[in-house]
Amino acid sequence: MSHVTTHVLDAALGRPAAGVPAALEAAADAARTAWTPVARGTTDGDGRIPDFGPDRLAAGVYRVVFDTAAYFERTGTAGFYPEVAIVFHLADTDAHYHVPLLLSPYAYSTYRGS
Repeated sequence: MSHVTTHVLDAALGRPAAGVPAALEAAADAARTAWTPVARGTTDGDGRIPDFGPDRLAAGVYRVVFDTAAYFERTGTAGFYPEVAIVFHLADTDAHYHVPLLLSPYAYSTYRGS
């Protein structure tokens, strides 16, 4: 299983958000001014990316960047946020990190999942 997993739920429609492109990136420097690509994927029919990066990652700062503009355009929805970036600290290299996104056209939220 991927060390980091994600899924996207369309809170306005009450269902998984299929077809959302996402990228997992690692901070390339302490100031987080540059990012190194780790993995890319697109959410499936259940709003998940089953293979999202390697099984093991080093401790550090990572982010998941969701291309919400592509999703809103594909679904014919006018959205306010063309991109959502969730930055998080991966401290425990033995723990699984689940980074979900709850999305609607004019709001989003996230939490540390299990």
